[in-house]
Amino acid sequence: QVQLVESGGGLVQAGGSLRVSCAASGRTFSRYVMGWFRQAPGKEREFVAAITWSGANTYYADSVKGRFTISRDNAKNTVYLQMNSLKPEDTALYYCAAKIWNGVARTGYDYWGQGTQVTVSS
Repeated sequence: QVQLVESGGGLVQAGGSLRVSCAASGRTFSRYVMGWFRQAPGKEREFVAAITWSGANTYYADSVKGRFTISRDNAKNTVYLQMNSLKPEDTALYYCAAKIWNGVARTGYDYWGQGTQVTVSS
């Protein structure tokens, strides 16, 4: 089992920046690929970004590419999502997720956090 706890969400103006974090506990964190997803009101949950266990490979949704950066610190069992140039359409509940790597970054996650709210005002 892996337990995930997100933090760092909040209210920010459009064009601003925010960093959300996800602390993991349980089984060896470094074995897992970590992902960030988001869900806006009335919409389905969507993939945002993912990072492999070594950090060598990262994956992004087209909507956030060039603005968001995913990173991880295996010594701290923590994954981060740095969000720059935020837009009102980035407003959502942001979830952290984990799974054993199987070559697919955007789906099939086994473990989920409770989410942290990010609100971008115009």
